[in-house]
Amino acid sequence: MKIKSLKVNTKQKKYSIYFNNNLTNEINKILDKERFKFEKCLIVYDSKIKRNFVEKLLKRIKSPKKYSLRLISSETNKNFKNVNLIIKYLLKEKFSRNDCVISLGGGIVGDLSSFAASIFKRGIKFINIPTTLLAQVDASIGGKTGINDKVYGKNLIGTFYQPDLVLIDINFLKTLNYRELICGYAEIFKHSLISSKKNFLYLDKFIKKILLLKKSYLTRAVIESCKIKKEIVEKDEREKNLRQVLNLGHTFGHAYEAACNYTKNLNHGEAVILGIKTAVKFSFKKKYLNKIAYNKIMMHIKKINFKLSVNKIFKKKDINKILGFMLNDKKNVSSKINLVLLKGIGSPIINKPFHSNEIKKFFLKELINL
Repeated sequence: MKIKSLKVNTKQKKYSIYFNNNLTNEINKILDKERFKFEKCLIVYDSKIKRNFVEKLLKRIKSPKKYSLRLISSETNKNFKNVNLIIKYLLKEKFSRNDCVISLGGGIVGDLSSFAASIFKRGIKFINIPTTLLAQVDASIGGKTGINDKVYGKNLIGTFYQPDLVLIDINFLKTLNYRELICGYAEIFKHSLISSKKNFLYLDKFIKKILLLKKSYLTRAVIESCKIKKEIVEKDEREKNLRQVLNLGHTFGHAYEAACNYTKNLNHGEAVILGIKTAVKFSFKKKYLNKIAYNKIMMHIKKINFKLSVNKIFKKKDINKILGFMLNDKKNVSSKINLVLLKGIGSPIINKPFHSNEIKKFFLKELINL
């Protein structure tokens, strides 16, 4: 398979995203092609990745001094303690601004690594090698870094820091279980809803092949999803306007995650799908979205074989907690809750503020079993 690539052009940085199978075997060729050099590199890797693979990758990288640091990835570990662990390692080994941090793992390791890279000596070179579907189509592109606050919510502390290079190796996805695939598919699904009906219909037609990891269908879905995010990020790097469309389902979803205390009972992708379901239903109830589009979207979610529902996870007493996290969401600029909604497939609506009482009534009436 020919190596495919995309160029991302932002005001902060221009960088390439490469796609292929066994892409990590080609890392030196790509570094040479990009004229990317460093004396020292630190691979920050997910504990789920086998040590022998990390050692092979270290051997392939032509750098005089190479190090690795293992992190246990979980939302509760996405905190200052682990960022400081990375920073202390870089200081101890006397890394300079011309050296490099390489993230090897999912979005949590990517967020921790990129945040540390962004604040170490005011910015060090950063390469992202995402190993989950979610990280490949979402967290690895766009330059958002972030950690959580246990009390106030998800991704409230962070920076905008574009990577210098992204390597998307489709072969990593073979190691994922179905639940982890769904976690990533949530973002591919979201990107189709905010971009065009054509993208949505492709997913709707080939969803089974994509989730069965049929390479041609999966690779196309990943590349198209990355293209959508790339185009949005290039137009609005710092999320001042258009980029807010990427938050479809996330205001609800992040609140669901936080209300569950970031436990394994509800992972990020599952929370996003629940958030999309909620946002779509809210759009329908507010008469922004017609019944035909609403039914198409809901039928697609059924095809994913996604059986979680808000009223199975939360009770009436949880509503105020959910609303509290929604009010703390970083996208809010007033005392109201800012939502991204849909007026059609491929037609998102941004900057729609609602009073928390209005959303509370919606939860009480539509989502919670009393």
